[in-house]
Formats: sequence, structure tokens, C-alpha cells
Amino acid sequence: MIHVTLLIPTLDQAGAEKQLVLLATRLSRDEFDVEVVALTRSGPYAAELEAAGIPLKVLGKRWKFDPLCLRRLKRHLQRHQPDVLHTWLFAANAYGRLALPNQNAPKVIVSERCVDSWKADWQLWLDRKLIPKTNLLVGNSQAVADFYASIGIPRERLAVVKNGIERPPVPQQSREEFRRCLNVAESTKVVGFVGRLAPQKRLKDLLWSFELLTNLEHDVTFVIVGDGPQRRELEEFARNIHCLDRVRFLGHRDDAASLMSLFDVFWLASDFEGQSNSLLEAMASGVPCIVSDIAANVELVTHEQTGLVVPTGDRVAFTKAADRLLRETDFARQLGQNAADFCRESLSVERMANEYARLYREVCQKQPAVRSG
Repeated sequence: MIHVTLLIPTLDQAGAEKQLVLLATRLSRDEFDVEVVALTRSGPYAAELEAAGIPLKVLGKRWKFDPLCLRRLKRHLQRHQPDVLHTWLFAANAYGRLALPNQNAPKVIVSERCVDSWKADWQLWLDRKLIPKTNLLVGNSQAVADFYASIGIPRERLAVVKNGIERPPVPQQSREEFRRCLNVAESTKVVGFVGRLAPQKRLKDLLWSFELLTNLEHDVTFVIVGDGPQRRELEEFARNIHCLDRVRFLGHRDDAASLMSLFDVFWLASDFEGQSNSLLEAMASGVPCIVSDIAANVELVTHEQTGLVVPTGDRVAFTKAADRLLRETDFARQLGQNAADFCRESLSVERMANEYARLYREVCQKQPAVRSG
């Protein structure tokens, strides 16, 4: 039996947290004994862990650097002595390795979920400083692995495990009911976005593109699902470019994944991603997608086969691509079907769990990584 501790900052309803819970609940109970530790707080995903009988420990971190939390984590690891410590996201990646005991230390797998160009110099320094305490760094796309290679992580300690995607839930509303809730005509075409309202998503570009699209398509609405630091700014921006009356900001929705199947087109204009869960969910729902040409997106979307790819920041290109899909409905339907087939065949949760299981076995068979201090 391999004992695995999965460490993450919170169980908030976000992409990394969802992947951790999918992994924890799908690993074979005959081979793996799994627990989850949250540094700061629990969250909505705790219910799924409880239903699956997976232990959860919350350490109550209060500050960016909380020595009391670090001490609690050290004691927990010494008490439970996992064979594998698998950490997720920067805070857990740092705390987990800093808390390692000097003796009988677990093997350490670090999960990085994004091309983290946002990181400050001190964070990148710490990532490099903790390499000796890292058996393996796993990215959820080749783009993520390449980024960490570029900052000095040795290639032999890098691996890629792409996200897993579940079969999307059936929407609770019909297409017509959804449009009535949006206060638009039943014939209205919907271009949609789901995600965090933050600068990296380039939503101002999409609002500009939508305003251009309204000159080509007179019965179209832009639905934005999600919340974040830019929400008020984006609402004001939409008002200033005179398209707010045709944009619907729905905020956070627990049923976001099911809503996607009610879109006619999905847009993702990001500057950087690791591997977008929203994009995966849209593809798995059979919605034709238009994405920016960053590396993480083109690992998923093949132009004119499983979606359309346009240059990052090219507002006109997003407009033209959306207009094409809204007019060429047979082509759009085929792209959506191809994308759904790709997700089912290549990006299942079972595949993701099996790949992590293989990595756990491999690191447990190797000699420990060199431990410093």
C-alpha cells in the first residue's frame, strides 16, 4: 500500500482543486491510501472527499508566511509518514517542501498548474532553491513543463500529466429556457466565456470583439460566467463601448459546466494558461471553441479540426472566427463533435489518475532525492 498525502492551499471551487479531488477519489483503494491536507481552509469540494471516505485535515494558515502552520504541517507529516507528498499550487508547493522531516522524508511530487509568468523573483528563487527536495515536478501541459525548464528545473525532474475531464452534466434548463432567463429571444445565438475575470483572460479583447460581432450578427448575446477582480471594470468597459445591453455577467455559477452546452460558441483569449478546465469542459460538451494561440491551448485545440485558433490579442480574428461558426453551423457542429470525441478518448479522469499512479510507483522505487537542511 502506498500512502499519499495531497497538499493544497484550499478546497475552493477552482481548477486545481477540482483536479485534486478527481484524483483523490479515483485512485485505486487497493493500492493507495489517500488523505488530503488543506493549508488555509476547506471549501465546497470537501463534501466530495467526505462522501468518498477520504480524510481531510485543515491547518488554518493565516498569513502569507505562517510559522505556526508550518509547524503543524511538519508534525502532521511526522505523524502520518506518507510515502508520497503530492503538493499543488505555489503556497502548498513551498510549505510542503519546507516542512519535510530530515529523516524518513516522503518522496515529493510538485504540481504546477500554469505558465506562471506572474511569479515574483523571490518566488522563482524559492522554486529553484527547493529543487533538491523535489523528486518530480509535474505540469498539466507541456507548456508548463517547458516554462519550469526555462527557469532552471532539470528536465529529468519534469513530467506532464494532462487534466482529466468528466462527462459534463446535463443542463437543468433547455436552450429556450436558458435564453428566457437571459431575457433574450429564443433564436438568439450565445457566445460564452467561463472563467476568472482577471487580466490574463483578456476579456477586454473579447468585449471589443463582441462589439464588432454585433455589427455582423444582429441576434447575438455574450454570456460571461465567473467572477474575479476585474468584474466591475469589465462591466464599465462594456458600457463605454456600448454593448452592455447585449452582455450578460452571470457571476459565479455552480452549474457553469452544464451551461456550456447551451452556448453556440466558446471563447478563450488568455495570455497564458496551464490547461484551462473551462476549455476542457466546453470541448467535452461539444461546443465549438475559439482560442488564443498560446502553447497550452494549441495542445488541446487543433485548428479547424477540434476548434479554431487565432492570434493572441487579435480582436478582429476572434470576431471573424465567431461570425464564421455562427454562420457555418454544420462546420461548427463537426468541430464540437470532434472536440468531444478527443476529450472522451484522450483526456478521461481515469487516464489522469492512472498516470499519477504510475508516477507514484516510480518515485517510490527510486532512491530519495537529495535532502538539504
